[in-house]
Amino acid sequence: MGVAFVGGGIGSLTAALLLSKQGKQVTIYERGSRLGGRLAFQEGGGYRIDQGPTIVLLPEMLLSILEEAGIERSRIPLLECDPLYRIHYADGTVFHKWRNQQRQIEELERMFPEEVDGFQRYMADMEVAFKQGKEAFLERPFLRKREFYTFRNLTLLTKLKAYKSVRSFAGRYFRSEKLLDAFSLQTLYIGGAPFQSPGLYTLLPFAEHAYGIWYVKGGYAGIVSILEEELRSRGVQIKTETQIEQLVLENGRCIGVIDEGGREMLHDTIVYNGDFPHLASLMPKNTVPMKAYKPSSGTILIYLGLNKQWEQASVHQFFLPDNLQSGLKQIFQNNQLPQDPSFYIFYPSAMDMEAAPPGESVMYMLIPAPPHGSVAWEDEVPALVERVIDEAEKRGFPGLRAAIQWKEVRTPQDAESDGLYHGGSFGIAPTFGQSAVFRPQIVPYPIKGLYAVGASVHPGGGIPIVMQGARLLANYLLKE
Repeated sequence: MGVAFVGGGIGSLTAALLLSKQGKQVTIYERGSRLGGRLAFQEGGGYRIDQGPTIVLLPEMLLSILEEAGIERSRIPLLECDPLYRIHYADGTVFHKWRNQQRQIEELERMFPEEVDGFQRYMADMEVAFKQGKEAFLERPFLRKREFYTFRNLTLLTKLKAYKSVRSFAGRYFRSEKLLDAFSLQTLYIGGAPFQSPGLYTLLPFAEHAYGIWYVKGGYAGIVSILEEELRSRGVQIKTETQIEQLVLENGRCIGVIDEGGREMLHDTIVYNGDFPHLASLMPKNTVPMKAYKPSSGTILIYLGLNKQWEQASVHQFFLPDNLQSGLKQIFQNNQLPQDPSFYIFYPSAMDMEAAPPGESVMYMLIPAPPHGSVAWEDEVPALVERVIDEAEKRGFPGLRAAIQWKEVRTPQDAESDGLYHGGSFGIAPTFGQSAVFRPQIVPYPIKGLYAVGASVHPGGGIPIVMQGARLLANYLLKE
């Protein structure tokens, strides 16, 4: 009867590849019409662009996992972004992040000469900490709490100042507010505030400099079709438009699923790959405690098709307001849209000439926002969208508004409709109490045959990290 996955996100696809390569029988149930979860395309007006994730971190982790699963590296067309990205400050200055350390030092000497020594200390310290952190926190599950509370782990957590925030950790090396932002805003990639996410996540800004930021030619979501093709070639059963309504439990073991039509399908093993807090609702009442989790931040996403190109643009760009922390506190503490928003722009046409029709381009704007539930999106979003378009035109893309041929907007309300927990774009929030051993694990409950994988499950969010969680799961199931 094999292994069944409830949900067809990247966690399921990766684990299914790893298991099927070892000859295991695999079935994937997906409620939507396509696989991929957060990896999807937004299309309209003859344009197409990634709907969700765009920044590829830890390329070696991604490629090595897929290689282990039987996908040759040559099938994943990765292009390195150089510079990593640009940060546009409100005063008009522009700071470039580089993977090459010498180029980064030259950039610091140009803008922040007094911070060069701090950057060099940061890179030296973090090189050791990253290797240790990767082994300690990314490459193993914590099925028992005692596996986490080792002397080595506690020493490393102290070194990373896990009891402090990522922004506070950056303060050990940098004095400038601009650089504190530049070396802590990366927590936004996983839906956490720099001043709330524990120091453990300072591994993110270091990873950019150590391993680069990459772009998948044609779009990140393009890898889904590669994985699906391989799975189908191996005989994996993929059942889309199949809503699973209930898990079948018997004598403390999960033995199958029931779909919306009432059909019961039996399997030896069930893996849940939706947003984890929804798992409890698939089981009989009082089977497991109904726990409330803190959702990650949401995002307002603006997709644009444009009838011109900007030759000097960078693939990834951040536009910051006068006071980034003030705006983020409105989002993360007050559950309000910021009065002076920060935003990120993904402009693949800077690197990929095939991302849009000849002479045209596509763009994606991301505005951090609260999760769904506290904002009247239909009333508040239109004005915010227009303001961000005006800001982008003034600060980096002259003639932007007149070039718009196609525009679509997604809000956390749309995300919640797609099954994301409270409309948070990144699963549950990366707070101290929802990280590492405190995060849901691949064996989430004392129920035999039931497992979990995905952005809300250890080791956490971000495509390569979810894939790493899938590898942990596959290895565990193969041992079992």
